[in-house]
Amino acid sequence: RQGGFGCLGRHGVTAVEMGDTVSLSALFVSAFTSATLLPGTSDAVLVAVLWRNPALAWQALAVATLGNSLGGMLSYGLGRLLPEKIRHRFSEKTVQYCRRWGAPVLLLSWLPLLGDALPFAAGWLRLNWRQSFCFLTLGKFLRYLALIWITLAAAA
Repeated sequence: RQGGFGCLGRHGVTAVEMGDTVSLSALFVSAFTSATLLPGTSDAVLVAVLWRNPALAWQALAVATLGNSLGGMLSYGLGRLLPEKIRHRFSEKTVQYCRRWGAPVLLLSWLPLLGDALPFAAGWLRLNWRQSFCFLTLGKFLRYLALIWITLAAAA
């Protein structure tokens, strides 16, 4: 009989597996909210997941990237819904970056403050959503990959 919580152990789900699932679920929610204007601390949750179980590095990378990218695309979608007349609500610098560089500027969507506004502005400017998703996801993937590398190197 495997260890676990009551009847869960009898069905083959161990406490460790359940803990990993909860950890990765919390990471997804935190990553998603971190990419929106809602408060989130995905970096801290990612580091906590890795300190608890370094073997989850690849799964955590996938979950954090997916959650943060989907949160960024929610911001993109909300930006598309905004009418043209509210342009004054955006930082002029953010709009200029998006107009000048197009979808590749979303590689920087992981940056604090400016990064949250970039997907909104990209949606508002009607940048191609497929290109926006690809660049946004690549930027977030590289950020989380670097954070995982630093965390695992510090733990070694």
